[in-house]
Amino acid sequence: MTGSLVLKGGRVLDAGGGRDGDVAISGGRIVAIGPDLSGDRVLDAGGCVVAPGLVDLHAHLRQPGHEEAETIETGSRAAALGGFTAVVAMPNTEPAIDGAGVVREVQELGRTALCDVFPAGAITLGRAGHRLAPMAEMAELGVRMFTDDGAGVQDNGLMRRAMEYAAGLPRPVVLAQHCEDGALCGGGHMHEGEWSSRLGIAGQPAEAEELMVMRDIALARLTGARTHFQHLSTAGSLSMVRAARGGGLAVTAEATTHHFTLTHAACASYDPVYKVNPPLRTDADVAAVRQGLAEGAIDAIATDHAPHTQEAKEQPFDEAPPGMLGLETALALALSELDLPIEGVLALLSWQPAAIAGVEDDHGGPVAEGRPANLCVVDPDHAWTVDPARSASRSRNSPYAGRRLRGRVRHTVLRGEPVVVDGEAQR
Repeated sequence: MTGSLVLKGGRVLDAGGGRDGDVAISGGRIVAIGPDLSGDRVLDAGGCVVAPGLVDLHAHLRQPGHEEAETIETGSRAAALGGFTAVVAMPNTEPAIDGAGVVREVQELGRTALCDVFPAGAITLGRAGHRLAPMAEMAELGVRMFTDDGAGVQDNGLMRRAMEYAAGLPRPVVLAQHCEDGALCGGGHMHEGEWSSRLGIAGQPAEAEELMVMRDIALARLTGARTHFQHLSTAGSLSMVRAARGGGLAVTAEATTHHFTLTHAACASYDPVYKVNPPLRTDADVAAVRQGLAEGAIDAIATDHAPHTQEAKEQPFDEAPPGMLGLETALALALSELDLPIEGVLALLSWQPAAIAGVEDDHGGPVAEGRPANLCVVDPDHAWTVDPARSASRSRNSPYAGRRLRGRVRHTVLRGEPVVVDGEAQR
């Protein structure tokens, strides 16, 4: 079999299992899988896993409005280097992605990106929490996820109407919630507990997250809407998600890499690189997140990639914006830190988030003949040291500088085109 591109000598791994074989690609699709394939161009995959491209449910690409921190182009390059072929771009831009015009703008900017960029739409106009955004017109343009990420929808009645509205749309969508009770966490900058008391930094209690999780589970039961919980961080939240699923509710959940690798003790340095929202939690919460990922209570690992300029992050802890980089380190952190086989990590980073985002027709699906060639080639044993100065992002706010990790993306293929080759972006 001759194809324009062959990934040679790897182990193919998807939701159906693993098998050895070369992967031949032509016309943007997989045309053959088997031994001794040849093509016009060959990329070495020896010792590597060839898998469906990763899918990030939660990335802040900052454009429009904050291009000094990130653009769709630079963010997508970071994503491709991390093995992602698709990212869901959060709507807390300026202006917010709360109508057809901004959706079209982001989609147009994404046409030349190094991964597919799917804009999430805001639940409320301007993410202000007062009036519903026109979700139907955004859904007509292909938006499949709606969230006011950065702020939870505080009004119970408004959230109920949003769920009823979403459940009645002709195209299936999911409402994703940033779970944070504003009255409880207002003025807090880290987890409320032992370390916030020691450091004299105002804290956010775990209950601020858990109350909104409880509310949205109740509303999901009332309305039948598909509900997704973003960046869950507490043991109590995960316990409620397990119970909701046990009761047959259509709820899903994600966790970030920093919520299973870092605790609130990191804030002892007063370094704002460790300021995130929701905040880093206790050792017990981190253990619960790891357990949730291992046992399936959490469906996906999301990056919550949140770039900020150096000037913004160098402010005092209580004035600096929350957020840290994640796209280039997510896979390696999961492979290095979680007690999971590589197929378990890929499920959390590829085919399971693809199903939640509604992009499984193009991303995260089987590596099989006729399928779109959106793939990543991962060397699971490659050891490397995180150096934020070499990041493709415009920003440098990574908390993992100097950390030694295992596992790295060797190649990334988007619609049949190699966009990363031997760890280097191609454009």
